[in-house]
Order: sequence, then C-alpha cells, then structure tokens
Amino acid sequence: MTNGRNRHGQGMTEYIIIVALVAIASIAVVTLFGNQIRELFSASTQQLQGNNVDPASAGDPSGSTNKSIKDF
Repeated sequence: MTNGRNRHGQGMTEYIIIVALVAIASIAVVTLFGNQIRELFSASTQQLQGNNVDPASAGDPSGSTNKSIKDF
C-alpha cells in the first residue's frame, strides 16, 4: 500500500534538488562573468548620466560634437 505522504515528500525533495542546482549554476555564472557584468552595468550607468564611456573617443582632443545631457 502506497502512502500519499511519502509521495509528497518525494516531490518536495526533487523540487529542493532542482532549486539547489539552479542556485549552484547561478553562483558559477556570477563567479565566471561577475567582472564583465559589473563593467557592463557601470558603463550603462555612466551613459545614463551623460558621460562618454567610448574608449575610442576617450582621449580625443579634436573636440567631437557628441552632445550629452550635460551640454544642455
């Protein structure tokens, strides 16, 4: 005779294992790509503030005509 309680426990155990695997995968992704993600968000924040973060034009003394929020 199968007890309904045991089946419920088995489903919960499988759910916990899946959640644990997702958590481990998330930690691995953040560990591997953390610096790149941080730089991406930093560059996005700088651009939203109106700062020019393009490395090609960072040292350009020619006075480019790129406008930003700070120009207004």
